[in-house]
Amino acid sequence: MYTEPHTARDAVLDSTESAGDISTAAAARLRREQAYLEIRRLVLIGEFPFGYRLAEEAIAEQLGVSRTPVREAFVRLHADRLLNRYADGGFFIAEPDLNDLRDLYELRLTLEIRGVSRALETGVAHDRIAITALRDRWLVIKATPPAADGSFIELDESFHVALSRASGNLVLTETLESVNVRIRPVRMHDFFDADRIAISIDEHLEILEAVLADDLLLAADLLARHIGFSMQVVEERAARAMTQMMLNRSRRRQ
Repeated sequence: MYTEPHTARDAVLDSTESAGDISTAAAARLRREQAYLEIRRLVLIGEFPFGYRLAEEAIAEQLGVSRTPVREAFVRLHADRLLNRYADGGFFIAEPDLNDLRDLYELRLTLEIRGVSRALETGVAHDRIAITALRDRWLVIKATPPAADGSFIELDESFHVALSRASGNLVLTETLESVNVRIRPVRMHDFFDADRIAISIDEHLEILEAVLADDLLLAADLLARHIGFSMQVVEERAARAMTQMMLNRSRRRQ
């Protein structure tokens, strides 16, 4: 059977179609990410009351997107523990748990301080290559800080986990990661302010410089202050969001 040769024009058309497919896929990913970030922001500022069932269609209309990115955002927020799930598959607002927050922060502080200072007893120094790479990464982040939309939580957690891992005790690091999972839904409240993000970045770099200078007592002190202040901010903002949730629940009942 005769087949017409693949001409240069055909190649251009194929390339255009391919580029169009890539552009469409990129646009879809952007819509999904924007929907996730905006719904997460609304949840964290207390826009919805406790137990409120989120309606895909209404939120999709509010955001000007289809229901698909909204549905995917709900699944991600459920993984973040910001939403709970009904047996029928619907999602509702989870109530922030502040009861164990101080105990979990105390455990987090104990784990991290032990990680940064254990070399004083064991004589096993931090992995300097890992610490140097971590510092270089955070210098780049300082030059181009992320948006104050709550997504900084992932970068922040990655810093603390990498710092702990560089100490050489992987069991400490694994335990820290499990604590992070439990406090993450509340800790997200810490990063909706550009100034808080800038302060956190500077504090991270100060801690790293102290470790690289082998001043582990200073590094431990800086780390303790860094975590302690974070807990204060989280408690205040989470409590504010909970108050707003309760007010919104009262309004909806009227």
